[in-house]
Amino acid sequence: MPLQIANPALVGKVERLARATGLNKTAAVERAVDRLLSELEGPPQNAVSMNALLAQLDRIPDRDDALDPLAWDDMGLPK
Repeated sequence: MPLQIANPALVGKVERLARATGLNKTAAVERAVDRLLSELEGPPQNAVSMNALLAQLDRIPDRDDALDPLAWDDMGLPK
């Protein structure tokens, strides 16, 4: 079923988006809808996995005998 947009301001925005992207109006609307849906669905699964891995690495305690190749000053900057 075709979609009809009765709001002239919205039609103008779709036309402006299509011109700016070089897409036809249907493709521009599809891309915009896909982008908004992906934002609403949250981060992709690989980002969730990476965050879980980083959280696990953060739980590893620092070792007192670990070698730090840089000397640091009182302000936390390398000397």
